Amino acid sequence: MKDNCIVAQSGGPTVAINASLAGVIDGVKKSNKFTRVYGAIHGIQGVLDNNFIDLSLMALSKFPLVNTLELSPAMYLGSCRYKLPDFEVDSKPYEIIFDRFEEYQVAAFFYIGGNDSMDTVDKLSKYANKIGSDVKIVGIPKTIDNDLCHTDHTPGFGSAAKYVASTMLEIAHDTYIYQIPSVVIVEIMGHKVGWLALYAGIAGGADIILLPEIPYDIDVVVNAIRSRTKNGKNFTILAVAEGAISKENAALTKKELKEKIKKRKHPSVSYELADQIFQKTGIEVRITVPGHTQRGGSPCPYDRVLSTRLGAEAATLIMKKEYGYMVGIINGKVKKVPLGDVAGKLKMVSPDDQLIKEAKCIGISFGV
Repeated sequence: MKDNCIVAQSGGPTVAINASLAGVIDGVKKSNKFTRVYGAIHGIQGVLDNNFIDLSLMALSKFPLVNTLELSPAMYLGSCRYKLPDFEVDSKPYEIIFDRFEEYQVAAFFYIGGNDSMDTVDKLSKYANKIGSDVKIVGIPKTIDNDLCHTDHTPGFGSAAKYVASTMLEIAHDTYIYQIPSVVIVEIMGHKVGWLALYAGIAGGADIILLPEIPYDIDVVVNAIRSRTKNGKNFTILAVAEGAISKENAALTKKELKEKIKKRKHPSVSYELADQIFQKTGIEVRITVPGHTQRGGSPCPYDRVLSTRLGAEAATLIMKKEYGYMVGIINGKVKKVPLGDVAGKLKMVSPDDQLIKEAKCIGISFGV
């Protein structure tokens, strides 16, 4: 009888992903349905490589190891960026994975991650249906980008937004004390979507927010800076998503844009903006790139609670024999979402989003 389960983590780390892992372990323990809980080291790559650790002792221990895990950042089981191929094209990785499930008598597989991870969960679930496997597969979201569809927030997003906003406020304290006009650009993670830059920018007091979804006009950005200086505000703070793009570049084809970026002398859009702003205004521009520190630190209480809820609900779904889902949070309620509605899709910031309109009402410019 298959009575074991495997849990794994994938993608970029967040400060709350271990809380989801703790939620799964705790939920599995309380269900009394599984004998052993295995952790795959480095995500689905660990399953392929037969690289597991037994988490059962953690689940059964009287010492609150799970509670300790709940408070720890990074990824306890390690991660990977492995993307499964289409099984209609190459079924070999799937055969290895499901042979491994059989070897370890696995009844359920929990995968914690972002967009690519949900794609993996969807593909595994479809392959299981194709071959008639009884392994139950459930996805648990996490990403600081908050770009997964059909969930209001993803674990890690709130903590990252808090960290970046706090960084921006500290920068503001160091900037507004001087009479000399200055501009500070804070480059925030988000290649394709700008939720993190949007929330952190508003919370951190940014005057201009530039997002991938809203191509900016450099002249509008410069005019916003000049207007602030004219009105006696000698500092301007820009929250710039790393994927922010100008109107000129947005009009290019993917191939043209790729070629242009190859020839660009600046390491990122923030440095290009800084150069353009200085050339047009003569105002000193400083750049801060928090980088990977945005994904570190300690989880905020909301993220910790959300992660625990989603991890526990994932285990509950398996108990109810409901699988092929991702668990998400919608209007404060934990819900199950069909994997096909999530895999390979991005939740973008709409230029007409209510939050964008509200930000404009308080004077924040989006460069348009």
